[in-house]
Amino acid sequence: MPPRPVHPTRCRLDVIVGVDGACWANRRGYGRFAREIHGAMVRSSPDDEFVCFVDEAARACAPLEAPNVRFVTVPQSRPPTAAASSDGARSVRDVLRFTRAVWRARVDVFFSPSVYTYFPLPPTLPAVVTIHDAIAERFPHLTLPSRRARIFWAAKVRFALMQASLVLTVSDHARKDVASIHRFPSDRIRVAVEAPAEGYRPIRDERAIRARAESVGLPAAARWLTYVGGFNPHKNVDVIVRAHARHVRGDTSGEPLHLLLVGPTEGDVFHGNLAKIRETVAAMGTTRLVHWPGFVPDEDLAHLHSGAVALLLPSEAEGFGLPAVEAAACGCPVIATTESPLPELLEGGGVFVHPGDEGALFDAISLLVDDPEARATFGRKAEDRARALSWCRAAGVAMDALRTAAT
Repeated sequence: MPPRPVHPTRCRLDVIVGVDGACWANRRGYGRFAREIHGAMVRSSPDDEFVCFVDEAARACAPLEAPNVRFVTVPQSRPPTAAASSDGARSVRDVLRFTRAVWRARVDVFFSPSVYTYFPLPPTLPAVVTIHDAIAERFPHLTLPSRRARIFWAAKVRFALMQASLVLTVSDHARKDVASIHRFPSDRIRVAVEAPAEGYRPIRDERAIRARAESVGLPAAARWLTYVGGFNPHKNVDVIVRAHARHVRGDTSGEPLHLLLVGPTEGDVFHGNLAKIRETVAAMGTTRLVHWPGFVPDEDLAHLHSGAVALLLPSEAEGFGLPAVEAAACGCPVIATTESPLPELLEGGGVFVHPGDEGALFDAISLLVDDPEARATFGRKAEDRARALSWCRAAGVAMDALRTAAT
């Protein structure tokens, strides 16, 4: 490649930030983080310019159009969010198209909001790379379905860390894992804590809640639990199904508890466990009580969280646990894994259980179903804790890291 273009001498303090926007098209947590933090960075830094490198699918999902945002659309044979699947790989040609586009652009520093769509950067370009967690490294057989996938993922992360001036992550919990497992210096890791999107708020209109509930198949008088996310093995959704069925068997109220499993069941690019989960539902005899609404838009999900008994997230581990924080922002108590920052972030806002502990999960469900006063107390505290989080603060951390890397 020819030498990378350099800036003429500039007498201004603003920074030109290159951004990997390919992840915007992802509907999971990576995409949410990339869209939300980008929007907050652009709004909070009007004197800085953001040059966003996107494919056509990501360009259609651009979170914010603004005078200080410029887009560079890079042709791709397949969208990066699809090609960079748990058992896939992007073509060398497609990856290098992004690299060349960045090489030709006059940016001061580059921001990768996720390793998921990471591509090699020009070697002289300072970069801040986001590593959300070390779950794939801690639980490779639960997250990556083949040896080939594990090799590709490890190589991508290793190369990203080699190019990173600084690393961004989403919690102190994740920071410890990233530093330990990747042997990356802790003093070069910055923590940008995630927050609920604006659409997540308590809905007080019972009729509107019931209408949304009925639209996803819940009967008129139903009580329900929600799970939101992917159906990956490490999410322990089969444990949720068993604990729910155990509660249903022992419930004498006459109003059986329903379970909403929210998330895409087709076209998901991550390693899934759907067959086992469906088999567990059938074996438990709870098919009519378990609902699969697929992807649910934020506005509808806020209604479902507002009317739910609790949000369940008993994963093997979470770097952050954004679905729980989004539910909490709606005043919904959470039952979540201890292997996450959630016990601290949402302290007093729910019950926290060890991964795989079906008995503890059952006890937590029973507590929140049987004790409306405790449920209300947990819900109020959950909302307060979630509302204390801010994408603006996260964007401030990210921009400070980018400015540090650029100097």
